[in-house]
Amino acid sequence: MREGTAGRIAALIRHDLRLQMRDPAPLLVRTVMPLLLMGFMQPLFRTALQAENVEGATGAEQAVPGMAVMFTFFLVNLVGFGVFREHGWKTWDRLRAGLARPGEIVAGRVAVPLGVAMLQLAVVFAAGGWLYNLRVRGSWPALVVVGAALALCVVLFGMALVALCRTVAQLAVFANLAALLFAGLGGALTPLSMLPDWASPLAPAVPTYWAMRGFTTVVLDGGGLAAVLTPVAVLLAFSLGFAVLTLAFFRLEHRKISWS
Repeated sequence: MREGTAGRIAALIRHDLRLQMRDPAPLLVRTVMPLLLMGFMQPLFRTALQAENVEGATGAEQAVPGMAVMFTFFLVNLVGFGVFREHGWKTWDRLRAGLARPGEIVAGRVAVPLGVAMLQLAVVFAAGGWLYNLRVRGSWPALVVVGAALALCVVLFGMALVALCRTVAQLAVFANLAALLFAGLGGALTPLSMLPDWASPLAPAVPTYWAMRGFTTVVLDGGGLAAVLTPVAVLLAFSLGFAVLTLAFFRLEHRKISWS
């Protein structure tokens, strides 16, 4: 009896999950690094927030979500490597020859990175909150919703880059450049109100701006689910745009060049 769509996607997910569990070091580094950087950034953010008359600001209100957002975008490489390694291992043609359809392959490839992104965000917020005394004034469910929308956006951005890039070197360069550019423009490295004059008009054009706006609304302004509807909707719109790019340019027959 032929395996159904759900079974084929589940098989791909199990395969990716086994590979991820064999080498968890990259995930651990991406989780520990933001926690370390928070310690250096917190005093600067405390000064910036106090200059804005934020009562009782410790700096964690900017440091924790800012580092969480920036390092979530570094997971874009993880999404891409899931496809490029199949080409490097010469197993892509075997995958193409199987029963899985293109949409099922894409779904299978994004599931594990999506779970990893959500896990990383949860750990960074929980550990960062504990280590640096983050006080969330608003709704935790709203914080989770913003995080879920951000994770989906990051993963689909990764798939769009996979569709557009021919080599893994191109993917790594564009992914890392985007992570740093998005962090700077989006307010992950400085409060949104203190962005340079030239950057402020550009900020809404990057997804990190809306992620930081959503997190800040909850953490500093005490907002709930209703207050984050706009940032979440825009993040989902970015996700839809990246999905459209993926569907338009991703082809199973395209040859990708891995590190090998």
